[in-house]
Amino acid sequence: MQEIAISKFKATCLAVLEDVRRTRRPIRVTRFGKPVAEILPASAAPNKSWLGCMSDVTELSDDDIVGPIGAFDNWKDGRP
Repeated sequence: MQEIAISKFKATCLAVLEDVRRTRRPIRVTRFGKPVAEILPASAAPNKSWLGCMSDVTELSDDDIVGPIGAFDNWKDGRP
């Protein structure tokens, strides 16, 4: 793995990041010879479609999903 001093990284940050993106090789940033950080190439995000994204979340029951739920059964109509 290529190493670069932190002072040189600070001066050439954008060029170093572009080099990592282009070559896909990581670079280790050091300070006084000791590792401080590693610059890794970004992993490619999966190209997933949003269609079907909730397929594992929902659950259907055997109840009637179209009929009334009975929410108004206990309401009073306001007459004495």
